[in-house]
Amino acid sequence: MTKRSIESLLGRCACGALHSPMACSDIPGDTISIEARLDRAVEAALLRAAFPSAPTRRGLIASVGVATLLAALADALPLGTAKALAQTAAGPLEKTKLTLGYVPITCTVPLLLADAMGDYRKEGLDVSLVRTPSWSLVRDKLNSGEFDASHLVLGMPFTMTLGIGSMPIQTHVATVQNTNGNAITMAMRHKERRDPRDWKGFRFGIPHEHSMHAMLLRYYLAEHGLDPDRDVELRVFPPPDSVANMAAGNLDGMFFAEPWGQRAVFEGIGYLHTLGRDIFAGHPCCTLSVGNRFLTENPNSFGALLRAVIRATSFADKRENRPRVAELLAPANYLNQPKPVLEQVLLGRYADGLGKIVEVPDRIGFDPFPYEATGIWLLTQLRRWKVIPHDLDYRAVAERVFLSTGAGKAMAELGLPVPTTGMARRSIMGREFDPEKPEEYLNSFALKRI
Repeated sequence: MTKRSIESLLGRCACGALHSPMACSDIPGDTISIEARLDRAVEAALLRAAFPSAPTRRGLIASVGVATLLAALADALPLGTAKALAQTAAGPLEKTKLTLGYVPITCTVPLLLADAMGDYRKEGLDVSLVRTPSWSLVRDKLNSGEFDASHLVLGMPFTMTLGIGSMPIQTHVATVQNTNGNAITMAMRHKERRDPRDWKGFRFGIPHEHSMHAMLLRYYLAEHGLDPDRDVELRVFPPPDSVANMAAGNLDGMFFAEPWGQRAVFEGIGYLHTLGRDIFAGHPCCTLSVGNRFLTENPNSFGALLRAVIRATSFADKRENRPRVAELLAPANYLNQPKPVLEQVLLGRYADGLGKIVEVPDRIGFDPFPYEATGIWLLTQLRRWKVIPHDLDYRAVAERVFLSTGAGKAMAELGLPVPTTGMARRSIMGREFDPEKPEEYLNSFALKRI
């Protein structure tokens, strides 16, 4: 085992940078194949998950060697299967008829667009899309196998895997469906109360207790001096019920994915107070998620699904295609929304509900790559508010849930640029987050439940 190989297995590319070996072409004299790079990436992730302490990991490698250590770990996780899934080689589809669940919000654009544009058929798949009213129902159907894959709010794949609120069921994020694309929307009766410090006693709607929406709203409220558990009330509603509950006076504000904020403006019920991208620019919102059973039993079908959805994601991300996306997905069999509402969300030129027309081109984006850094950030917030009641290895969990290697390979096959790292630093409301130091970041908050 060479020094270069050991460095790769420990998570550092042999070029010296902290990125996946599969993404690097800068290693002098290195002519290994993409399959070999993928194998290294999978092995590295497995070793980090099993031995989160780097000194322990290095000591074991020095004592018994990488090959022996990986062979022992294969009893718990078939390494050959993991590598095969990462490579998603083209081959006969194990299953051609797939059932996919979704909740009707703009976050699910790639999943629906792949159907509307025939991308599933191009991959040999016969897909049935099932509109589902709530995230709890989506979770149950995905866990039971009734759904082969589904649209899920980011947060749920982590808590499902960790067994928060139910038995642990390994759930993976295959791709991110969208970035940004949501907003704090306030009822029109509060149009003169725009300072969050005046919101004590307010009731806010969220789609799920574990969702990115819930964590961003909590973060925003806390940064403005409000305790999200004591000063306000957070209520879970299915997204399609959000506007009706605001109209009925059950909600003072809400943080849901679009088009529901824009729909509240369209109906004259609410105004857009703060976009999600103004809290955390480029944050992932929803995902295409799969259970472990589907993944391991149908690697070729999974690869076909992945390519179809990533192709649709790339189409949706181009601004010149957005009018076409709105036209295709407005009908009742998809999002069932007025076309002008979808156009305002997708094109980023919209009415704010207070008499202004606003231009925000990146109001919503479509980047399929699951960045481990954002997963780690979300895990710190779930821990901050004691949704996760115990300490954990944030990076190991993020790598276990996020199928970044598979997404990167599918993107490369389709000629799309692949990020060189999933661990870049981020800024959330001016506070820098270093994904390499999650505990330090978590401990920096004065307001937390741990």
